[in-house]
Amino acid sequence: MIIDVRTPAEWATGHLDNANHIEWQDIGSQISALTTDKDKTIYVYCHSGNRSGKAKTILDQLGYSNVINAGGVEAAQAFINAHEEL
Repeated sequence: MIIDVRTPAEWATGHLDNANHIEWQDIGSQISALTTDKDKTIYVYCHSGNRSGKAKTILDQLGYSNVINAGGVEAAQAFINAHEEL
């Protein structure tokens, strides 16, 4: 699962294929609408990796065990592509 945690305006400028959108500060209250599987691999990304790091911390605190901060948009795309090839 891929989650873009940027603002709606940033999301509107383009996002990764198959990404879901939840702003980082709302992820704790909205993640259960996407998954309740706390072992599911979740990639979070933003513009630079800062907000996705905050989102990862929130999800970690909620018990999600496979959350990966994939960084900024370009880094996230490269990271996810590399891991899909494994």
